[in-house]
Amino acid sequence: MSALNADERKARLALAALVLGAIAIGFSPILVRLSEVEPSATAFWRVALATPLFFIWLRMQTPGENGYREPTGWRDHKYLIFGGVLFALDLAFWHWSLQFTTVANATLLSNLTPIVVAVGSVVLFRERLGGLFLLGLGLALAGAAFLSGASLQIGEGRPLGDGLAVVTAFFYGSYLLAVGRLRGHYSTATIMAWTGLAAAIALVPITILSGETFFPETLRGWLVLIGLAGSAQVLGQALIAYALAHLPAAFGAVTLTIQPIVAAALAWYLFAEILGWLEFAGAVTILVGIVTARAGALKTKNRQTTA
Repeated sequence: MSALNADERKARLALAALVLGAIAIGFSPILVRLSEVEPSATAFWRVALATPLFFIWLRMQTPGENGYREPTGWRDHKYLIFGGVLFALDLAFWHWSLQFTTVANATLLSNLTPIVVAVGSVVLFRERLGGLFLLGLGLALAGAAFLSGASLQIGEGRPLGDGLAVVTAFFYGSYLLAVGRLRGHYSTATIMAWTGLAAAIALVPITILSGETFFPETLRGWLVLIGLAGSAQVLGQALIAYALAHLPAAFGAVTLTIQPIVAAALAWYLFAEILGWLEFAGAVTILVGIVTARAGALKTKNRQTTA
């Protein structure tokens, strides 16, 4: 019973970390728009400024702490590098999409991630997703569509940006699946440090080939990049990586649909954008979808435990 209670406490803590991580990432669209450097360079600085902090955290850990091992050779590092490349591509396509379509379009279409993760979980890892979970997934996605409804402009001459946002969903979903598997072997610090390093290295040639400049020209530009690295990477992605050790990746992806709520709230607060009944209905539907998906995930877990 005590072991069960310990697992439940870990799951609740992981859920809180996941929600906080999603909220932290919700700041990223606005910070990306405020960046003085172009999309790929912004993505590079996001991970490059955060990664040294994760290596410091990694050095402070005791080897084998909490039962996690450290990577020792190419066999171990190649999986971490692969995760980092997926994350680099996710960031590159996400930041590019924000330059060619509206924030609402990019946010909504990139939030197709749960579909990618759900399909990947079933096809690649033979995980079972019950009907209640799928209902929650549908509600969360519908809520995201409602929340973006007033400013959504699908088919309004933005096919490039919209397409890039869809590609973002594919790479971020793949990254979440990879992290979900890596967390079974490595600590949060290990994953964030090595995937961050791999992502930063991968973004260098992408930035150069895009003809972008690396450095902002003003102190304000640097502060925006530092804020992006701190909120989206140090807080957001680290909390999500921690959570995925204790929660299914598919449920984690559904919970991340809370990001449009954060973006809408920030737009209301910073830019006085009016939120109508459709947006409020969307926010409520997302929350109902997350709760429903959580209930479905717990039901499936209990069924597997008693089987």
